[in-house]
Amino acid sequence: MQRIVADVLIPGRGEPIENGTVILGAGGKRGVITYAGPTADAPAPTDDETVTEVPVVMPGLWDCHSHFVGMPQPNIETIAQTEPVTAAARATDDLRAVLNGGITSTREVGGMGLHLGDAIDEGRIPGPHIHAAGRILSTTGGHGDLHGFPIEAVHQLLCNHHFSILCDGVPEVLKAVRLNLRSNAKLIKVCASGGVMSEVDHPMHQQFSDEELAAIVQEAARAERIVAAHCHGKAGIMAAIRAGCHTIEHGSFLDEEGAEAMAAQGTMFVPTRYVVDALLGSPENLPAYVYEKGQMVAGAHEQAMKIAIAKGVKIAAGCDIFVSGQFYGTGSLEVMHLINAGLTDLEAIEAATANGPETLGPQAPMSGQLHQGYDADVIAMDTNPLDDRSVWGDPDRVTHVWKSAALIKG
Repeated sequence: MQRIVADVLIPGRGEPIENGTVILGAGGKRGVITYAGPTADAPAPTDDETVTEVPVVMPGLWDCHSHFVGMPQPNIETIAQTEPVTAAARATDDLRAVLNGGITSTREVGGMGLHLGDAIDEGRIPGPHIHAAGRILSTTGGHGDLHGFPIEAVHQLLCNHHFSILCDGVPEVLKAVRLNLRSNAKLIKVCASGGVMSEVDHPMHQQFSDEELAAIVQEAARAERIVAAHCHGKAGIMAAIRAGCHTIEHGSFLDEEGAEAMAAQGTMFVPTRYVVDALLGSPENLPAYVYEKGQMVAGAHEQAMKIAIAKGVKIAAGCDIFVSGQFYGTGSLEVMHLINAGLTDLEAIEAATANGPETLGPQAPMSGQLHQGYDADVIAMDTNPLDDRSVWGDPDRVTHVWKSAALIKG
């Protein structure tokens, strides 16, 4: 048993509690929270408890848009030039950094997460809980394609790296969904518009047709999986909403019409501002086409976040970090980006904790909140983030990490 006594308890959803206690115990695969609330009302300590006193305790954070691909540079084509074993070895360091930065759960929307997650669950490597989509569904020539390589080679390269599946037409997209489900993917990821990191396609263009998107969503729903839609341009955003995609990722050109449709339908927004600022902050490391596209979407993306917040769209925090050895571990900085876009501090924390599991629909675990019966994934910080925002993005300010009731850091 672990007892955490804190000056302030931030529950993830709801008001902070002064002088709070969280008790972690055995239960299920991940351990459970057996008590969370005022210290004055906590059960009496037992002889087998370990007691830790901290300034602030809160739920482990969620990154709802992650990639573990071992990519050494911000260039998608380096995937094809890297041995999968090398990429996986790099990703193990990235996983460790993420966990030490306070992120105890990730929704991986393309990458090696399905397989790395097995090794984590076996206790062979440290890392967060991974809820993985498997391979991204992309049209031929779309955001998940490798445009500089012969198409005959691309299918095998992408398969080897567990990155994406090129599929066109309803029969092919149905098979692609089923292949991911065969690997026990917890959600399906599609590219509904062009992207920034891919060379030839345009971020404003819709990629999958309405018919293809509807087939993908319906097939996923039969297995109680949701669909996460990569979208930049409005055409792709609206198509994804019409099809019933559960989350819009990035949403750079989301306008009032789109935001109102999302709010009415309950579509969630994972804006991933972190990656926009991180990439444009180091333009010398980017292919020219990536920098040009990034410049095109950056200003619109900032406005899209503000529009979504003003229209009441439910938001979950996600970073879209993908360059191995860079930025992993600092993902909590997305909380600060959400505050800058208009969320209150508590709302931004909720986006990074309680809202995270909701991006998985029926596959959502009991996680992201400090309440009895929830997964025992908990972190402590060296000061109250409601008073000092400098904690966000700094893994050293995360003093303790408990994952599945076990103390991992501290």
